[in-house]
Amino acid sequence: MEKKPLILVTNDDGITAPGIRKLIEVMNEIGEAVVVAPDSPQSAMGHAITINSTLHCTEIKVKEGTHLEYSCSGTPADCVKLAVNEILDRKPDLCVSGINHGSNSSINVIYSGTMSAAVEAGIEGIQAIGFSLLDYRWSADFDAIRNYVKKITLSALENKIPSNVVLNVTFPKLVEEEIKGIKICRQAKA
Repeated sequence: MEKKPLILVTNDDGITAPGIRKLIEVMNEIGEAVVVAPDSPQSAMGHAITINSTLHCTEIKVKEGTHLEYSCSGTPADCVKLAVNEILDRKPDLCVSGINHGSNSSINVIYSGTMSAAVEAGIEGIQAIGFSLLDYRWSADFDAIRNYVKKITLSALENKIPSNVVLNVTFPKLVEEEIKGIKICRQAKA
């Protein structure tokens, strides 16, 4: 029997945000998901880490027989550091961050807690993807992008993301039209 990949799931919108709940659902179909996410919204924290206060990490009980979840008092980068150094017994095969409420395109990635969590995983030598949906509403429709999140994740696991590369995937806000495809491009300033 082939071993399921270990997937670290995090975000910057907080552990109860609808985007991460959808991401957890998708990752549980692909592998063994372990969630370490902020206990409250941490948007626009950039790559901040906690150094002058004690971090608290609490295991959250979810349905019997499912994945592990931890709520952390720190930043998204703290969540990845805690997962890698204190919680997990091995390095994850992949770290996914999001699904962020809002855009993470162009220069905004330097402010993004979502992308900073993914970058922190990349620094640790873990394949990483940050997912965002350009919809700031709490009621955003994450089901519309679900299949693309799964397809991109499976492709990354199968083909391996090159070292020193982190994927930043931003989906447009969908009204009635469907996604017409995927375009790969370099990060730009604008």
